[in-house]
Order: sequence, then C-alpha cells, then structure tokens
Amino acid sequence: MRPAQLLFEPPAEEPEEERFFDLESIDDPAELLRRATELTLAFRVAAERAADFQAIAAAQLADTRRFDALTPAEIAARIDWTPDYATRMVEYGHTLIRQQHSGEH
Repeated sequence: MRPAQLLFEPPAEEPEEERFFDLESIDDPAELLRRATELTLAFRVAAERAADFQAIAAAQLADTRRFDALTPAEIAARIDWTPDYATRMVEYGHTLIRQQHSGEH
C-alpha cells in the first residue's frame, strides 16, 4: 500500500504568543506579585548555583596538574570576565572543591 496523496496544504499554524511562565494570564495583582516573587527567588537561587558551577569549572581548568591548564586571563577571555574576577572565581572554585571533598556544604 502507498500513502494517499495530499490534495491540499494543511493550514500553517499561527505562531504562538510568547509566554513568560503564564504571568501574562494572571489578572489578580496580589497573585501576580506572589508568583513573580517566587520566580525571582527561584532564578536567584539558580543563578547562584550556576555561578558555583562556573567557579568549580574555572578551578578545574586552571589546575596546573592538567597538561592543558588555562591561566585566569585565558578563562576570562572565554567567558567575558576580567582576569581579576577569573582569579577570584578560580580561588572560590578551589574552596568549593575542598568543601565537596571534605563533606561540608
């Protein structure tokens, strides 16, 4: 059996309106404030965790035991940090790695 031929073009789907966690659909200002605050806090926590992972990765990339170790300036150039900030992040990353290995959080 062969598939039947299409004799018409299916209608193009309307582009979906951009939504931001359905905040646009909340009419009650108190509820909107509550939900937007929840999202703000969640994104803040996520950004802090992501920064911790950046620091760990920077420390690992700067580890002189690696044959391809990067300098803080090279790390900075990769992700648009200043070399001073990269140095601080490498140091912070070393601290986080030590805490992971000692079981602290």
